Amino acid sequence: MKKLLPLLATTFLLWAGLAEAHGPTRQKYEESIEINAAPDKVWAVVGDFAHPEKWLPQVESTTSQGGTEKGATRELKLKGGGSLKEELVSYDAAQWTFKYKLDDPTDPNVFPVNNYSSTIKVEPSGTGGSKVEWKAAYYRWFLNNNPPPGQNEEAANAAVSKIYKEGLANLKAVVEGQK
Repeated sequence: MKKLLPLLATTFLLWAGLAEAHGPTRQKYEESIEINAAPDKVWAVVGDFAHPEKWLPQVESTTSQGGTEKGATRELKLKGGGSLKEELVSYDAAQWTFKYKLDDPTDPNVFPVNNYSSTIKVEPSGTGGSKVEWKAAYYRWFLNNNPPPGQNEEAANAAVSKIYKEGLANLKAVVEGQK
């Protein structure tokens, strides 16, 4: 037993160290907003995959290919510099929803996330109004242990939160005719 005790202690310490070295955890974020307009009117703006610059204040312009077919792509040129390439995963105009993912993130200073996917859905709410839900799942930019500042979960969560909150607030203003 005395010979076994040091072996057990060493095994436990190694296991504990490995448990801490797991890398990033998948993050999830969800934001929604109520809009005083019919779902069809909201969908006409937010459902235009080729032109998110109509409602996303961070986007300067968009180049797209493929319309709303699965696999369609768009490149967002951002106002602050940089660009993002996205691919349409699914699109259902009858259900007012689409899913897309980020392709090949290239610069953590532009958007500090990896393996980002998102869903936007419009649904009826109240008397003639709409609710827009925008959900994301992603990892921080730096996929190894000990991420540098700006490439950790806090940076990823802050970036996604900012885009979603500003985007939905602007969508509301655009659709309700305040912009």
